[in-house]
Amino acid sequence: MGQVEIEIVVSNAFDIEKQLAGEIGLADVRSERVQNVLVDTGSVLLCLPADVIARLGVPVDREVHVETAAGPATMRLFRLVRLEIAGRHGLFDCLETPVGTLPLLGAVPMEVLGIEPDLSRRSIRLLPEEPGKSYMNVYGSSIR
Repeated sequence: MGQVEIEIVVSNAFDIEKQLAGEIGLADVRSERVQNVLVDTGSVLLCLPADVIARLGVPVDREVHVETAAGPATMRLFRLVRLEIAGRHGLFDCLETPVGTLPLLGAVPMEVLGIEPDLSRRSIRLLPEEPGKSYMNVYGSSIR
């Protein structure tokens, strides 16, 4: 099996809202291009190193207990990072990892954005969004 590493763009979602409301300029939106992000289906959330989170200026939500490869740990959960990958974007909370660790793209953002790893090409594959083929499924009895 190979590893898949990609490039992402993360931004402070609160800054984006302020920019859309005309309160700040586009140049004031804190945003960062992050390379060598490990696509990790074993992780649940987006995980970013502490220095990246500090530059984004997103607020801490709370401390959470997590399971890591090294065993149980406590990590800080941060609120509302706008994540963009290959033209798709969404708002996600993220876990803070130590400075110098690889950023991780977990299963939840991949599911929401319709992205899956392609191990043979060491890249990602975008799932279809077209009518009749969309990866987004809603099977509620009251939805038509």
